[in-house]
Amino acid sequence: MGLPLEGIKIIDFTGVQAGPACTQLLAWFGADVLKVERPGVGDITRQQLRDIPGHDALYFTMLNSNKRSLTLNTKTPEGKAILEKLIRDADVLVENFAPGALDRMGFTWEHIQRINPKLIFGSVKGFSEGSPYADVKAYENVAQCAGGAASTTGFWDGPPTISAAALGDSNTGMHLAIGILTALIGRQKTGKGQKVAVSMQDAVLNLCRVKLRDQERLEHVGYLEEYPQYPNGKFGDAVPRGGNAGGGGQPGWVLKCKGWETDPNAYIYFTIQEQNWERTCEAVGHPEWKKDPAFVTAQARQPHIFAIFAEIEKWLADKTKFEAVERLRKFGVPCAPVLSMKEIAYDPALRASGTIVEVEQEERGKYLTVGSPIKFSGFKPNITGAPLLGEHTDEVLTALGYGKEQITNFHSEKVV
Repeated sequence: MGLPLEGIKIIDFTGVQAGPACTQLLAWFGADVLKVERPGVGDITRQQLRDIPGHDALYFTMLNSNKRSLTLNTKTPEGKAILEKLIRDADVLVENFAPGALDRMGFTWEHIQRINPKLIFGSVKGFSEGSPYADVKAYENVAQCAGGAASTTGFWDGPPTISAAALGDSNTGMHLAIGILTALIGRQKTGKGQKVAVSMQDAVLNLCRVKLRDQERLEHVGYLEEYPQYPNGKFGDAVPRGGNAGGGGQPGWVLKCKGWETDPNAYIYFTIQEQNWERTCEAVGHPEWKKDPAFVTAQARQPHIFAIFAEIEKWLADKTKFEAVERLRKFGVPCAPVLSMKEIAYDPALRASGTIVEVEQEERGKYLTVGSPIKFSGFKPNITGAPLLGEHTDEVLTALGYGKEQITNFHSEKVV
């Protein structure tokens, strides 16, 4: 069985993280993704945060697996002509340049439509068209702040906090991939391409929808009963930071386990699920809580929630995070160990599922990277190493009909 996206040709005009995350996902599923890069420079992440001098950084390799690389100077007439040929034969073009950059290059959306009316044009920007911040240069943390994530993350007595998860970058790329696939299905019906745009601000907000929900609830009733501030704290006019609270109707918190004094990740996340309260009491050695009027309902427990968690921490004191989860899972308690990145990197289950994979790149050698988080019954994506800068340039130009002499001239004239 061939991969679902085999035959789909994608021009990857992206750099850093949001755009490459999108095109990498499509490459995993079979699309022919051609990464177009500046001669001699390439994607800026090839050089950022290098761990091996002179070799592509992991920042680049982990976002560009399964792709091909073409170097092209689109400022020259010859470079523009090559790009036009690529566009005529492509299904999708993805870009995340600064606003107006592609237009100044001479490739407006209108011009691209004339070249290839069937092309899907995917675009990542920091902010949507019409936003007062549309000309602001956006990075991960900028998007998290503008999308509502930072203001609702952290503890109530501290400043807004940025998440380590790429809510602004990779998340936006995933949203764009969904949009591109939707547009490809739409093209099957209409025969026409279209522009698909996702802003980083919008993508972050989409993941913060429960906080927007809480904003509306707060405006209606003046408090949020599942937040640690209730019932003794004060609420302002905006959703507060809730620390490690669950964020839904089930109270939860990060609790210490055996070894927390020396291991910064010797913790579990523990959830008190309303419908599982009696079994939770049994699991942590407090069966008397099942009948205690102060604990019998979620509303009754809320004023005592931190006292409950403190008692559970006493029960956890002689158990490692893995021992604790092993017992709690038998009682149906929603919980998980706080896994460090080292533990994740060497987790045998994640290796077996293809979520963490080891691949090889010419020159760099073997390295760990992420595999597809989406699992299919019909196929398993084969993750390969990222391309070297311009590795496939001659191959691509030959396929476009250029002869050896022309290709040699392009190299000498720094067109490619």
